Amino acid sequence: MKRRDFVTALGIGASAAALSACGKKQPEDCGPEGAGEKAASKEAIQWKMVTTWPKNFPGLGTAPERFAKNIAKMSNGRLEIKVYGAGELVPALEVFSAVSAGTAEIGHGAAYYWKGKEPAAQFFAAVPFGLNAQEMNSWIHYGGGQQLWDEAYDQFNLKPFAGGNTGVQMAGWFRKKINSLEDLKGLKMRIPGLGGEVLKKLGGVPVNIPGGELFTALQTGTIDATEWVGPYNDLAFGLYKAAKYYYYPGWHEPGTTLEVIINKKALKALPEDLQMIVEQAIRASNQDMLDEYTARNNQALNTLVNEHKVELLKLPKDVLKQLHVVSNEVIQEVANTSDLTKKVYESFTKFAEQSRAYHMISEQAFYETRAL
Repeated sequence: MKRRDFVTALGIGASAAALSACGKKQPEDCGPEGAGEKAASKEAIQWKMVTTWPKNFPGLGTAPERFAKNIAKMSNGRLEIKVYGAGELVPALEVFSAVSAGTAEIGHGAAYYWKGKEPAAQFFAAVPFGLNAQEMNSWIHYGGGQQLWDEAYDQFNLKPFAGGNTGVQMAGWFRKKINSLEDLKGLKMRIPGLGGEVLKKLGGVPVNIPGGELFTALQTGTIDATEWVGPYNDLAFGLYKAAKYYYYPGWHEPGTTLEVIINKKALKALPEDLQMIVEQAIRASNQDMLDEYTARNNQALNTLVNEHKVELLKLPKDVLKQLHVVSNEVIQEVANTSDLTKKVYESFTKFAEQSRAYHMISEQAFYETRAL
């Protein structure tokens, strides 16, 4: 054999051996100059994630970004998720419909935004005077809540997950003081879900607008008040520049669960290991968000009060009592709208009763003892 032919044959043999060995290695080990990485990238499953939050907004908007990065690392690049903020691909309040239709494979939002599609959805976000973050997680994961949530969303081709929690929220920002129930009459306030229905029953005017529009609406007087989340997010939006009075407690949202919704067809199309990675990454994001808000809220509140001279006020006791009474009426009315909603209500209520009974001698008793 001539030398030239020998060298050619040797090269072909070496390439074949390398390709054979490549099948036993990680993609980045294969081929010259990261050719394996390029191949893996081409074969990666691409998902679009739409959210109801402004792009990279602290807490709410950054959580989906961290989730997408975690998925990429955990799957070794096999699943890539591109995150879109509100309005970038679809409007903020169209996330549910977009994921249901398959326009995007996955979304991040809050279940009470979709009460027009399924009234039962509201119970999986926040119930006035209801469960706090710890209790919501427990009900969903161990109290039968997840099964009912699945049932509620199945008709929309969606699989829901708890994807974050803000903890107890603030009652909101008001352009005038609230001294009595009379001050709620005619009040135009951005407040979604069941809380909005309570305000309406007391003579107020609930408005449901995306977070990105809140500051302008409050500043121009389009609305008289708004609730958003709490100090960490409210400071970021600069709401203190548009309203002077900051009220607590967040009676309407005692532990708001954010949701990740996935198109069921897209989820089932994933290999089983990627399905598990997605589910566990969501579970981690759910806890991570609560940790972040717990860590950031106090510092932000100090900034609002001490630097921006915000007037921090507690809602009057008689106002809170009546809000509680009317909340129970509204919740009962919603519960009677369908068999499914009634079933969700009964599960939620039963869990709440058990949780309160135990927390009277655990959480609540400890807080009272700590305050001595």
